[in-house]
Amino acid sequence: MDKLIFTAVSGAEHTLRAQQVHANNLANMDTPGFRANLELVTTQSLGAKTNYGYDDVHMARTQADAISTKPGIVRETGRPLDVAITGSGYFAVEFNGGEAYTRAGSIDIDANGALSVAGRPILGEGGPIVLPPHSAVEVGTDGTISVMAEGATTMQVIDKLRLVNAEGSELTKNEAGLIVSRNGDQLEADANVTVRGRSLEGSNVSAVEEMVATMALNRSFELQMKLFQAGDKMNEAGNRLLGA
Repeated sequence: MDKLIFTAVSGAEHTLRAQQVHANNLANMDTPGFRANLELVTTQSLGAKTNYGYDDVHMARTQADAISTKPGIVRETGRPLDVAITGSGYFAVEFNGGEAYTRAGSIDIDANGALSVAGRPILGEGGPIVLPPHSAVEVGTDGTISVMAEGATTMQVIDKLRLVNAEGSELTKNEAGLIVSRNGDQLEADANVTVRGRSLEGSNVSAVEEMVATMALNRSFELQMKLFQAGDKMNEAGNRLLGA
């Protein structure tokens, strides 16, 4: 009986956590550069922490620290500081004295010429990028940022975006929703990463896939509730037999 209850509780908890993952994905379906979270389910033995005869009892443990690396749809915007990564790779931004990574490429510029993404300084080869006064700006396919200074007639290279790459299994998200390496180390710059100027990449969330997953989880939750009801009926039957 205990095993049945543990199975039902474990399944219900997994369903709850998985629904939270998919709800968050759907909420960010229109967020540029957003990478969908993936749910990973592993087993956890209760006997590892107790000595009450539960060595053969396992519960599901749901984690949401993996990300989907499939590309999102890229659309042209015509804005010089909109940049999309082609293929795999990530932009580097400043975070808590270190760096984190993102696929969002809508770069803003403040009154002092400092570039940022979602309020976080975007990094170049020499740190946060600051542009001098200029009349035009372009981003090359290799991430090179060139400007036409006021009064000049030719473009001058100012800096180059710090572009990095890593396998999806090596990455996770931090508390701010930015991508970081699992081991906490900074990723190395990758010269093979290229970008597309005047374009933005959308979220890689598929509304259809998320809705189908949510419906499957609802059916799974209903099954767990039926297991609870079956366990309750079995308890009642056992009590009647003992009382006879």
